[in-house]
Amino acid sequence: MSTMTQTAAAHAAAAKGVARRRERWASGRTYISAAIIVIWCLLPFYWMVVTAFRDVGYTFDPTPFFTHVTWDNFATAFSSEMGNHLDRALLNSLFISGVTTVVALLFGVFAAYALARLNFRGKFLVLGVVLGASMFPGVAIVTPLFQLFTNINWTGTYQALIIPNISFVLPLTVYTLTSFFREMPWELEEAARIDGCTAGQAFRKVILPLAAPAVFTTAILAFIAAWNEYLIASILSSDATQTVTVAIASFAGSQPHQEPYTAVMAAGTVVTIPLVVLVLIFQRKIVAGLTAGAVK
Repeated sequence: MSTMTQTAAAHAAAAKGVARRRERWASGRTYISAAIIVIWCLLPFYWMVVTAFRDVGYTFDPTPFFTHVTWDNFATAFSSEMGNHLDRALLNSLFISGVTTVVALLFGVFAAYALARLNFRGKFLVLGVVLGASMFPGVAIVTPLFQLFTNINWTGTYQALIIPNISFVLPLTVYTLTSFFREMPWELEEAARIDGCTAGQAFRKVILPLAAPAVFTTAILAFIAAWNEYLIASILSSDATQTVTVAIASFAGSQPHQEPYTAVMAAGTVVTIPLVVLVLIFQRKIVAGLTAGAVK
């Protein structure tokens, strides 16, 4: 009997060892896969930063490290040699993207709440139109927009860039927030109504605080979409309203037929910084478990 018990215990221990090895191997594969994906995604940005700090004479140096480091490329990117004003373009992009994000959230939050919470005729048709608008190609409306804004003398103005951006960002905002509001438990709002809150007070005091992670996430997506927009800005902007995407694309070298690769990479590094800072600032709010805390 003891021999059988020892054999069973040995088999159980062996099975546990195999299970642990399989678990470690599965965990290792997960980490390796994640590392490969991260390296694949970050490698172009790393090469951009390396080239941004590299001396012009070593632009095509294949060494994947910081060699021949210089800060002159950043000074060149902001100088008048490039044929534009990157500092003003940065301010233009911040203003246009900020206004676009705020307006899209103001309308998107209420529209998403109505689509998720209220029952009315044509609800799914509206949601389908919103989804279709988010996938509509921008190149199809460039010419009509140019003709329209030319007729009303809006070409080269801020509103000519903000309004088209809102039309592209708003469907994304509505669709993203609608999915979140649908998953939010009705009991929270009903409890607020029982406690004496009106519909508006329940929305303002209960729904919006709980929706903060989704709102911040949507705001970041909307800001990035507006910040990276190039097609509309390249047609409707002027020297005074030029965005960073157009400014970098129109960089000109100090010599004819010379492409300022290092200056372009330096400008690209500068343009990427606000997006990285934005994500880092709102990182905690995005991952915060506000809904779980409210349920408790």
